[in-house]
Amino acid sequence: MEEILRKLWNHEISVEEAMEELKYYPFKDIGDAKIDFYRHVHKKVPEVIYGKGKSAEEIRRIAKEMMSHHKVFITKVEKDIYEKIGIKEAKYYEDAKMVVIGERKRINEGYIAIVTAGSSDKHVAEEAAVTAYELGNEVKRVYDVGAAGLHRLLANIGEIEGASVVVVVAGMDGVLPTIVANFVSSPVIAVPTSVGYGTGINGLVAMATMLNSCSPGIVVVNIDNGFGAGVAAHLINTRK
Repeated sequence: MEEILRKLWNHEISVEEAMEELKYYPFKDIGDAKIDFYRHVHKKVPEVIYGKGKSAEEIRRIAKEMMSHHKVFITKVEKDIYEKIGIKEAKYYEDAKMVVIGERKRINEGYIAIVTAGSSDKHVAEEAAVTAYELGNEVKRVYDVGAAGLHRLLANIGEIEGASVVVVVAGMDGVLPTIVANFVSSPVIAVPTSVGYGTGINGLVAMATMLNSCSPGIVVVNIDNGFGAGVAAHLINTRK
């Protein structure tokens, strides 16, 4: 890093060239975590704190380090843990079980549609919706329009079709993304959820259905990974 700064000072490289070099530096080791500050530089999306399995104290220490550099996202956080974190700038989205620290700015045109098969899929859908919204996108929600009642989907297809990107969240048989993809020309991001009965195997059946879809233009994220879907939708909308 010192060598790069010297070259910049001596006009041997440009600011752009220095940034290209520096975007892979550095991380900060705080003992039980290594914080990647520069992910935000080269991806424009910060590293996320996965809250599940971490104590409120661990989350607070990591978030305090990160918030001086960029926006902070903390996923899979129950309300009692959020209340113990004790950072006054933090916003809690209860349906998404997410904590966000930092200002929200609208940066993208168009909108992202978040579609769910059932109301039980809402917590995963909200993780995707909050992520996309806080990264600077307009979000429109179309919930509880699953394959068991296609008239509900068809009644809302105009709004879904107008989206730059469509995120479809479904458990059970996981067939809704295939149906939605038949009606839209935009990319469809399918999110399987662990919602369902025993033979659904905690979302594996929904994921397998989505991966085996005969509708082109569908990509699939991991089970219950609303955050990943929200980031992917944001990146697609940003490029668009």
